[in-house]
Amino acid sequence: MWRAILHLPADAAEGYLVTALQVEVQGVSVVVGGVRVLGDVSLTAAPGRIFGLVGPNGAGKTTLLRAIAGSLTPARGRVLVGGVDVRDMGNRQRALMIASVAQTPVVPEGFTAGEVVLMGRNPHLGLLQWEGRRDFDSALEAMELTNTRHLAGRPIESLSGGERQRIFIARALAQRSSVLLLDEPTTHLDIGVQVAVMNTLLEVMRERPLTVVAAMHDLTLAAQYCDELAIMSAGSIRAAGAASAVLTRDSIRDSFGVEAVVLEHPGRGGLIVVPGSGPRLR
Repeated sequence: MWRAILHLPADAAEGYLVTALQVEVQGVSVVVGGVRVLGDVSLTAAPGRIFGLVGPNGAGKTTLLRAIAGSLTPARGRVLVGGVDVRDMGNRQRALMIASVAQTPVVPEGFTAGEVVLMGRNPHLGLLQWEGRRDFDSALEAMELTNTRHLAGRPIESLSGGERQRIFIARALAQRSSVLLLDEPTTHLDIGVQVAVMNTLLEVMRERPLTVVAAMHDLTLAAQYCDELAIMSAGSIRAAGAASAVLTRDSIRDSFGVEAVVLEHPGRGGLIVVPGSGPRLR
């Protein structure tokens, strides 16, 4: 069936009303196994913008994304998406409002890339309901937006890391949610593919209203692509705002334990972070 669908025109997708929503984290604390992993975290991600979370491993970035997604319940505080507490949403409502791409998505064997993207339509289907034309249209549109339509018939396990990442982003876009959560979307990718993935995200946001909250590993990449940043350490936010205000030598030293040089990009503006001396592994 999927091969036949590929012959639809590129603009086959029907219009859906999607609105970028504001994400508000209000005094959220999370305790796991008796250990506090997030403490009194607050932030606001504006509609239609990219909000980046940076910080060392174990800072709490993934936990914060899970709290926003509603997959774990805070011990204190709340998360609002479009003014609605995620705890008051049912599973289906959350899936229709929030889509997520994990740091290491599970690769389902035996499926084509197109079938994986189509899985993003599952929240829209009722019990025992099969995908219809609208679902295929949405999957095709997501693949057009991420420039992956030519990969639709290929086995997912045959794709490169960058191709897989774009397919998983396409699967999330096929949900047609208002908020997209990305956990280290460029990890383990070479620099060219990292830039391609982030450029794809910008192109998607030019075509569709979307609010993005992304945990980022590369500080320079985060500074170049995110509208606002929050730097995290030990489960707390140390600073938040524009990259120029957040990524300072002092904040990087305090959060990462390294000295760094922060420069302005000579061509496109934005910041370049060059790590210097730091602690040795023991």
